[in-house]
Formats: sequence, C-alpha cells, structure tokens
Amino acid sequence: MSFALQRKNRRSAIMAALLVAGMVSLGFASVPLYRIFCQVTGFGGTTQRVEAMAGDMVATGEMVTIRFDSNTSRNLPWNFVPERHTNRIGIGERQIAFYRAENLGARPVTGTATFNVTPLEAGQYFNKIQCFCFTEQTLQPGEAVRMPVTYFVDPAILDDPDIGDVEEITLSYTFYPVDENAS
Repeated sequence: MSFALQRKNRRSAIMAALLVAGMVSLGFASVPLYRIFCQVTGFGGTTQRVEAMAGDMVATGEMVTIRFDSNTSRNLPWNFVPERHTNRIGIGERQIAFYRAENLGARPVTGTATFNVTPLEAGQYFNKIQCFCFTEQTLQPGEAVRMPVTYFVDPAILDDPDIGDVEEITLSYTFYPVDENAS
C-alpha cells in the first residue's frame, strides 16, 4: 500500500472517529439542551418556573378554568390524585392547588414528577412559583401527604392571537420512581 493511500486512510479514520465522538457528545447534550429550550419557550406544554409574581402584574378580570390531571408510572406503588379536579381562576391571580399522594407499598419510595400543560401553547404563560415537582418526593410505607403547587397564568396570554381566547388549561403531572427498578 502506498504512503499516500495510508495517509488518506488514516485521515478518513480520524475523521470518522471525530464524527462518532461528536455524535455521542451531541446525544448526551441533547436532553439538557432540549429541556432548557422547552423551559424557556414553553414548547411542548412546559410550564415556566418563577420565583414570584412580577410586582406590577394585575389581575385582568378574565377567567380561565384550570383542570388538574394526575398519573403514576406502573412501577410506582402510589395513589396520586388532585384534591380538586377543576378550579376557575382569574388570569393574573396567584393560586394554590393541592395533590394528594400515598405510598401503598411496603417500603419507602422516592418519586419525581414530570409535568406539562395543554393546550401546549399555554405553557409559556403558565407560571409555577412553588411546586412539589421541583424536587424528588420520598414517601414512607403507608404515608400520605398533600403536595402544593402555587401558580398563576400570565395576563400576556390574552395578547397572544394563537391562545388568547383559551377557556381551559389542563395541568398534568406524572410521577415516576427515581429508581426505575422500583416496584
């Protein structure tokens, strides 16, 4: 094999290895980058997380119904339900809702909740100030707890022509065990 051919093959092998390394790196980075993108834009019904309501925000007098939904992974031995299934609220008003979770298993289990809202376009206007979904939750056997979520719907939703006339927003949570081998 000629020296030029060996050099060309070596260069092709290095390029292929760099391409594979780049693709693997992109694969690991894609999940956190996608999560950040969704949190910033509300894409896919991802709600916004805020420290507090803006001081100049005022209630608009417009009303919207919030529907509360709950689900659990089949690997999580919990009963998880909203205390109220709907609540009619004023846009721009701070609200609090409670979910109830109970560990039906015989050992402590830690769970984490994923969440979204529908319609998906409402995600960028649905703001959570405090939520059980921000941290993992550990329940002892037989333990039952109330889990609060403090939220508001940003009045800017009324100016969005794609969603401004929304009458109902569904806030949905799904709890999963932190250890997927849990049963």
